[in-house]
Amino acid sequence: MAYLTLKDINKIYPNGYHAVHNFNLEIDKGEFIVFVGPSGCGKSTTLRMIAGLEDISNGEFLINGSRANELGPREREVAMVFQSYALYPQMTVFDNIAFGLTLQGVDEEVIEEKVKKTAAILGLTDYLDRLPRALSGGQRQRVAIGRAIIRKVGVFLMDEPLSNLDAKQRVTMRSEIAQIHRETGATTIYVTHDQTEAMTLADRIVVMKDGYVQQIGTPYELYHNPVNVFVAGFIGEPPMNFIRGTVKGGKISFGANTLDLTHKLGNKMRDYEGKEIVFGFRPEAIELGKRDNAYVVSADVELTEMLGDNTNVYITTQEEKAILKVDPHDTPEIDSAIVFSIPYADVYLFDGETEQVIGKVLEKTTK
Repeated sequence: MAYLTLKDINKIYPNGYHAVHNFNLEIDKGEFIVFVGPSGCGKSTTLRMIAGLEDISNGEFLINGSRANELGPREREVAMVFQSYALYPQMTVFDNIAFGLTLQGVDEEVIEEKVKKTAAILGLTDYLDRLPRALSGGQRQRVAIGRAIIRKVGVFLMDEPLSNLDAKQRVTMRSEIAQIHRETGATTIYVTHDQTEAMTLADRIVVMKDGYVQQIGTPYELYHNPVNVFVAGFIGEPPMNFIRGTVKGGKISFGANTLDLTHKLGNKMRDYEGKEIVFGFRPEAIELGKRDNAYVVSADVELTEMLGDNTNVYITTQEEKAILKVDPHDTPEIDSAIVFSIPYADVYLFDGETEQVIGKVLEKTTK
């Protein structure tokens, strides 16, 4: 296992495109870190700089406290799993997994022992004599992972390894990757655009946008205490609802509706007098009907989506649209009028200009 330090890492291409800006992160031994963000945010570029596949334009990259900027991929002792399986089609599963050890000239008996042990971890024991074309997508990805973990390296890097799998295979492979990490204890950096993968796998998540780090934290921290509108909207499914309003007389005005939070936020509201702020709440935080210590809203139901364990309800209120997540047994009728409550503890407020968090009505304890 290795610990990594990234200090003010930048990637600037010859054409002047600045792909990654001042990336800072310390990764502990055995930690599972996930880089997440939309396409083009710089997460894969950062991973490739860690792997040595991209040069670092500015900044310093340390492995176990030693500068590694100038080291090649092999010298960094990292193993990488790509989005494409990158298996050798003419080689059996056994030979694909053993390939790295074979190149190193490891004794055949040692190779056989390690391949069988790795195959057992990945559930590939019965497939060692097969060619990749005889395997499912999930099985091929397990072979690619096996080829990485069989090597004694300090860091495993995974670049969207599940994106080519169907939904059911992704769920299965997520649990298998988590189990592999528990068994190997390896320092792992995982890149994905799927926030569900990030939330279920990570010890800590790095959220990126346009080459900048937006927030670093545990899944709990990012979900309950997002630092800005982007993180709040990116983490969570369905995403957080946002309604823009203006502060008037210490109250937030949304068209004909007003919300008085001065008794909870005090001077913060007066600081925003006449300014625009963003009111946010998560779809699952609401309760149907009127409740105490809550913002009560009247709305019209436009559409419902039955998902089995819950129903997504699309509503309109004062020309603002939102999504509610309700118990399927309480699913309202389309075109009906409903009343729902947003508990004060689940209200988020963001600066309308900077989109940075102002605060929550009641702070949750960070885990």
